Amino acid sequence: MIMIWLAFIAFVLLMLALDLGVFHRKAHAVSVREAMGWSAVWISLGLAFAVFVYFAYEGHWFGLGALADPVDGLVNGGAAAVEKYLTGYIVEKSLSVDNIFVIAMIFGFFSVPPLYQHRVLFWGILGALVLRGVMIVLGAKLIAEFHWILYLFAAFLILTALKMLFLKSGHGDPNQNAVVRLTRRLFPVTARFHGEHFVVRAGTSASLESEVPGAAAVADDVVAKAKPGTLLLTPLALALVMVETTDVIFAVDSIPAIFAITGDPFLVFTSNVFAILGLRSLYFALAGMVEKFRYLKVSLALILLVVGLKMLAAGWLKQVLGKSFNLYVLLTVLAILAAGVAASVIADRRDGRA
Repeated sequence: MIMIWLAFIAFVLLMLALDLGVFHRKAHAVSVREAMGWSAVWISLGLAFAVFVYFAYEGHWFGLGALADPVDGLVNGGAAAVEKYLTGYIVEKSLSVDNIFVIAMIFGFFSVPPLYQHRVLFWGILGALVLRGVMIVLGAKLIAEFHWILYLFAAFLILTALKMLFLKSGHGDPNQNAVVRLTRRLFPVTARFHGEHFVVRAGTSASLESEVPGAAAVADDVVAKAKPGTLLLTPLALALVMVETTDVIFAVDSIPAIFAITGDPFLVFTSNVFAILGLRSLYFALAGMVEKFRYLKVSLALILLVVGLKMLAAGWLKQVLGKSFNLYVLLTVLAILAAGVAASVIADRRDGRA
């Protein structure tokens, strides 16, 4: 069993190394066309992995599918595993879209140049993968030992959905974020960007770089007053801190959501990873359009509501709909997403005619 985990992690690390070390080695502003192309690549990889999931669980390769799923008590064959993997992937992908709103706000607040946004997202998502891996391991262990915790997850998802539907939530001032304030207290932060560096030392060549190629020089009193060799963070580092912090917040919603679908750690982890890997390209593809989808948040709230109710009523749904009831959950999630996008487009066209 451990071999398949090591092989999958090695594959992910290889893809990340190719992404940053080969295809995006030079900092540049990612165009919508390039982002759409990479989005297609990551989505294709995520969907293609479902083929491996089918044969691996059908043939019980590496011990996959040998034990009953803690959530529904069923042994995952090929078809059942694919249903759960795709449902988890689509739910996680949908919830990650909400993250784009916050990332866009963070980049706007810190005035992160488009040239360096990909770098922030790369390291932010790498940190998110590690964090979610830890949370998934802990969650799987808790569910295996205390099955009743699923009902707590369900209640949390339902409350979160109702909050999204009926309460307005503001993102606030990132400078008031407790993690950002602690970071500023522990480390001096430069007044301007220093190339693509997150960290510079006073008195080095890196600390003397211009803010953005072609931009006018801006005085940086923090660097000027610091003793030579002092470790300094740049505003790019603060943006990264905020991206990591917001992912922790979103993971609190998304991890229970995936455990509502399956308790199989491999399906939970792989669906999460493929959903997150495409977040960078999805951001650049949708950041300029995401505000147009006014009913997207409503769709996401309804998805959380459906997933939470599914967790509470899993036994009853299995009796009424049969062993493939997860397929109906998958179709419901797709229908909610499609309805949200369609309603947004129709509303925009109607307002445009007004």
